[in-house]
Amino acid sequence: MKLTHIYPLILIALFSVGCSTDNDDNIINELYNLIKVQDLSNDTHTIEVYTKTGTFHTGYNAISVRILDNTTNKYLENASIDWVPVMQMPTMQHSCPKSDISKTSDKATLYEGYIIYQMTNTDGSGWSLTFNYTINDVMYTVTDTITVLQSELQNVSSFMGSDDKRYVIAFIEPTTPIIGINDLIIGVYNMESMMSFPSVENYTLTLDPRMPGMGNHSSPNNTDLTYTSSDSMYHADLSLTMTGYWVLNLKLINSEDTVLKGETVTETNTQSSLYLELEF
Repeated sequence: MKLTHIYPLILIALFSVGCSTDNDDNIINELYNLIKVQDLSNDTHTIEVYTKTGTFHTGYNAISVRILDNTTNKYLENASIDWVPVMQMPTMQHSCPKSDISKTSDKATLYEGYIIYQMTNTDGSGWSLTFNYTINDVMYTVTDTITVLQSELQNVSSFMGSDDKRYVIAFIEPTTPIIGINDLIIGVYNMESMMSFPSVENYTLTLDPRMPGMGNHSSPNNTDLTYTSSDSMYHADLSLTMTGYWVLNLKLINSEDTVLKGETVTETNTQSSLYLELEF
C-alpha cells in the first residue's frame, strides 16, 4: 500500500473539518439572551414575542418579535410590522408610548422596538397587543390579551403638566448601574390623544439624585438631561457614589423655561413630586 495516496486524503479531511467549524462559528443565534413572553396567532402566522426577562412590566420594555409561517414552519425575513398596545379601562381605553418596529441589525428573522406601559391592574390584566403587518403586499392582523406586571420601583410616571397637557416619562438606562458616572437615559412623551404618545423634543429635565435612607444626601458631577435627536431620548450624567436606594428628583421644563412639573429639593422639601427610583 502506498502512503502517498493516504496523505492527501488526510489533508482533505482536516481541511473539511476546519471549514465546517468556521461556518458553525458564523451562525448567528437569533434569540441570544431573549426569553419568550408569548405567542400571538392567527390562521396564517404565529408572532413570537420576546424580552430579556420573558415578561412585560410597567415602564420601558425592549421587545423582539419574529413571524412564523404556520404552513411552511419557516420564519419570515421581509415583513413590515406595526403594533398597537391598548389598556382597557372601565369607561374608556388608551394606548401608551411606543416605538416603530424595525429589523434587528445582523439578524435574519428578528424585529425589535419598545413599549412603555404606564400602568396596569394589580393582577397584570387590562392590556391587549395587536400586530398589523404586511408580507408581499398582503395585510394581516393578530391580537391577544397580555399580562403586564407592576414594577417594584417607580420607573415610569404619568402626570398632568402646568400647561394642562399629560406627559409620560420613563427610566430607560442604566439597567446595570455602577458606582461612578452612569449614562442616564429617560424618555419623555406627550399624550396627544388616547392612542398617540409622541416623543417630546427639546425640553429639559433637571436632575437631583438623593439617598433618602442616608440623610437624603446627593452626589457630585451630575448633569441635567437634554434631548438627543439620534434616539429621541434625554441623556445626562448620573453620579452614584454608593449602592442602595436612590430617588432621582426631576423637574420638567419646556423650551420657554416654564416648569411643567416638579420642585427643587430643599431641607424642608425633601423630594420632588416628579421622580423616578433606582436601586442597586
